[in-house]
Amino acid sequence: MATTPPDRPPTRKRGGVGEVFLAFLKLGVTAFGGPVAHLGYFRDEFVTRRRWLDDRAYGDLVALSQFLPGPASSQVGFAVGLLRAGPLGALAAFIAFTLPSVLLMIAFALGANLFEGPIGAGMLTGLKIVAVAIVAQAVWGMARTLAPDRRRAAIAVGAAVVVLFLAGPVGQMAAIVLGAIAGLLWCRSDAPPVTGQLSIRVSPLVGAISLATFAALLIGLPILAAVFPGGTVALFDAFYRSGALVFGGGHVVLPLLQAEVVTSGWITPEQFLAGYGAAQAMPGPLFTFAAYLGALSSAGPAGISGGFVALIAVFLPGFLLLIGVLPFWNVFRARPRAQALMRGANAAVVGILAAALYNPVFITAVTDAASFALALVCFVLLVAWRTPPWAVVIVGAVGGIALTLAS
Repeated sequence: MATTPPDRPPTRKRGGVGEVFLAFLKLGVTAFGGPVAHLGYFRDEFVTRRRWLDDRAYGDLVALSQFLPGPASSQVGFAVGLLRAGPLGALAAFIAFTLPSVLLMIAFALGANLFEGPIGAGMLTGLKIVAVAIVAQAVWGMARTLAPDRRRAAIAVGAAVVVLFLAGPVGQMAAIVLGAIAGLLWCRSDAPPVTGQLSIRVSPLVGAISLATFAALLIGLPILAAVFPGGTVALFDAFYRSGALVFGGGHVVLPLLQAEVVTSGWITPEQFLAGYGAAQAMPGPLFTFAAYLGALSSAGPAGISGGFVALIAVFLPGFLLLIGVLPFWNVFRARPRAQALMRGANAAVVGILAAALYNPVFITAVTDAASFALALVCFVLLVAWRTPPWAVVIVGAVGGIALTLAS
């Protein structure tokens, strides 16, 4: 079926919430491949085929999502829904795009006891090994984009050292802050000129309320969690803080969540990496990994309720920031200091993810020569053969079963 060329003008009429929901639901069950692939699916669906917006407006939304913390593809989808059908359209876009993979991840968590035999144990071993390849690919790709020169490579290495020797959320926050400061000092002359305008109607008052809510939760939740440790508030706080610090793409959520739920003892390293590997085979946003963790966590209500608490918490800060920044974005993004800060912060997240590749991903999954060989096979399939992640997950799971049965 032929598609409309992307250079034709977009349709200007507003759409219905149902239309937005169905469009994003289709993507929620078919959009495999992670955030970058999702952005390609969105462009094909909403710029080329449906013509809800043009390439310049879409490019502006992508630039904004890359600037802000949070799940980039979900933020773009949220903004497209907002542009097409207002606040309810934004909510419909988020629910439809996210729900299919959420249900699959929670089902995987609730069925964890089915993986106790040799076949199930081997499959989980394979999923952990797949996570090594997936994270290595993410580090490689992000380094080429976000740390392509000597200065930003140095920032990335410095961030990795900070995180390796200062474990936990404090180390990761310190690495991002120091990276942003280094970017301000070293990367101001590298910022490209900014063109274009982003036009989604959000009033400055609504934007200010969203930013204030974001800050109040970021400051207030840790205080409440200290008063009510180990409960639902503590679970919400851990995932909210992780969602608030995810610069640079969906894979960066891995070390942030690991510091919150594995270091605290809520999730075992084996459960964490098995779920992360399974998430690669799911359509929709990678952040739905949070639903799996919330369902298994020893903090909070666990089960389905725990999964949805964690899911809402990890997505909420990115959406609050998106709404808060929209009224001021066109002015703010043109400032060289703002661009330099983000270049440094983005370089720092490469280092944070590289540190996570070592601990916990590599040292937990790769325990002998055979598991290292399987990790190499999966990495080459991803990077050199361009194999879809879901197919690599199958290869890894089958390989893990073979390794377990042969041992």
